[in-house]
Amino acid sequence: MTDSEEARSARHTQDVADRYWKRNLRLLVILLAVWWVVSYGAGILWVGALDEYTIPGTGFKLGFWFAQQGSIYVFVVLIFLYTRLMNKLDREFDVHED
Repeated sequence: MTDSEEARSARHTQDVADRYWKRNLRLLVILLAVWWVVSYGAGILWVGALDEYTIPGTGFKLGFWFAQQGSIYVFVVLIFLYTRLMNKLDREFDVHED
């Protein structure tokens, strides 16, 4: 392999790594934004408006529920979603574990 081919291969490898990292960061930002909206928004900022509604069959106010339970449930779902999406991204960029 010549020096120019090695340099071209190194640039290609770095380009692929940069694209992978950029997609990973975008995914993280989106999921963290969802978590922020649910935990901070629904549990603190909009709790008054959400408390006007109750969860059917329980009588719990929706804002209270998000502050105490809902944000935790959403966080757990986001963990599983992140795992699934990262596995898909790893396969797409061929960096997955067998």
